[in-house]
Amino acid sequence: MSSVIGVRFSEVGKIYYFDPGNLEIEMGDKVVVETVRGVEFGEVVLAPREMTEKEIVKPLKKVVKKADEKDFKKLEKNKKRQKEAFDICTEKIGKHKMDMKLIDVEYTFDGGKIIFYFTAEGRVDFRELVKELASVFKTRIELRQIGVRDEAKKIGGLGPCGRPCCCSAFLGDFQPVSIKMAKDQNLSLSPTKISGLCGRLMCCLNYEQEHYHQMRKKLPRVGAIVMTCDGEACVIDTNALTEKIRAKRILPDGTFEIREYDLADIKVNRNKRPGAPAPAEEEAASDEEIKNLLKD
Repeated sequence: MSSVIGVRFSEVGKIYYFDPGNLEIEMGDKVVVETVRGVEFGEVVLAPREMTEKEIVKPLKKVVKKADEKDFKKLEKNKKRQKEAFDICTEKIGKHKMDMKLIDVEYTFDGGKIIFYFTAEGRVDFRELVKELASVFKTRIELRQIGVRDEAKKIGGLGPCGRPCCCSAFLGDFQPVSIKMAKDQNLSLSPTKISGLCGRLMCCLNYEQEHYHQMRKKLPRVGAIVMTCDGEACVIDTNALTEKIRAKRILPDGTFEIREYDLADIKVNRNKRPGAPAPAEEEAASDEEIKNLLKD
């Protein structure tokens, strides 16, 4: 077991673990640490805790020191330099007529490297641009191409729901999202309805997926025959969030009635139509099919 702290280098970024050593560090403290990119300034978001060797990514570097007033002034100076570097790089990109879009600029805390983040549709030959930037800033230059999801995370904005993008508001890391999640949740498969600002599937599709996955094991499938307080009925729709179903049943006069039932108040008739396809794979049964099923 090792004592570690969790440090974040941006407001909504990935958490990295460091060895606090003999320093008394609490959550919320600002620290200076050594990383593969150089010396960095970060905030402690996880208080000291014991973790197993398997949970830690080696090598575990030590915290250099707790940040002091001098470090805060240096951080502010770097932020001003980043804005200047952004303007200069944008000008150079326009000068070379390069098909790329500058998104963000980061100075390492010690000023030993400047990282320029950009997006482009394909590969970009930026060797001449790097040479020019190195001659201007007299330090190491790195140009890093990022994807559209990373662009949305850095720039931010309002999603289709009217709230700030999850990736720029609180998501430390991206989770896999698939079209199957939209199908499982019975959502519209129109790209405009399930895509975020980045043009990719919305991250929030992943939030309720586990609940839908568990409820699909409990809810009867569309077309299944269930026993309700009113008698046998055929399931035409299910709602995993409310744990309710809508079912159609035959009335004595031969007409049909559609009612909503709680999952706890029904019993699936296993002897009739077992293993019917899922809602995303089959349309609701017709009135004639339901009549035949209920008469079996």
